Amino acid sequence: MESNTQTQTKPKQSSKPPTNNRDFLIHLEAYLAKRDGVDKLLKISRYATKIILSSDLVPATHPFHRRLKTFESNVGLSRKAFRLGKFIQDINSLRSAKLDTTQNVIIALIAYGGEGVYYFVEQFVWLTKSGLISPTHARVLQRVSAWAELIGYVGSVSMKVKELKAISFDERCLLSSIEIAVTRGDDVECEMERLGKLREKKLMKRLSLVQDVADGLMAVADIRDGKGRLSGPLLMASAGMVSAVISTHKNWLSC
Repeated sequence: MESNTQTQTKPKQSSKPPTNNRDFLIHLEAYLAKRDGVDKLLKISRYATKIILSSDLVPATHPFHRRLKTFESNVGLSRKAFRLGKFIQDINSLRSAKLDTTQNVIIALIAYGGEGVYYFVEQFVWLTKSGLISPTHARVLQRVSAWAELIGYVGSVSMKVKELKAISFDERCLLSSIEIAVTRGDDVECEMERLGKLREKKLMKRLSLVQDVADGLMAVADIRDGKGRLSGPLLMASAGMVSAVISTHKNWLSC
């Protein structure tokens, strides 16, 4: 913490977040040092390839088409390796969750429990695809993984909808306080700063909700083996790209 003397000589120097002036290459290094950072870049490259393949931009008879399919498959396998031990973060999230009501307990168990089971099973899916476990178990493991993922997203969407309602309520209360302060002629600089942060948080929560819906849509398609409505290859690839871009943006800001 800075001393009072430093605060008096430089009263407004720390008003802006230090990340605004952060060197890009240093930020990029920190981003790529994280597991999620590399994983999200792989996710973007995979779904960009899927979009190219499903939109017939490259003819199926072209040799490059076969290379793209091989690349997409290998990137998908590489991403599974980044999920080793990732279920632990869901255990810790559940431990630190606010479980003050029965509804919060149920939603947290569905969200973190479903995602945790998904990441745990995905470790064995990776082992089957990498050849250590017999491929005869692959279909069952993938089905369990897809259902756990979908259940996790249902819980996550429910949690985020509830959080968005709470943020909207706080925003309305703050706007009311600002209006009263303005009519009194009081300074509202601090309140406006809080309002800006609250609206930024609301935007990020909405983007996270869109990401969950897109990922949930892909989980449904996996359960249905890509059959039925809303399971077309181009739609699924586009949903994956939306999810990848949003998650990359969130991880970049949090890094």
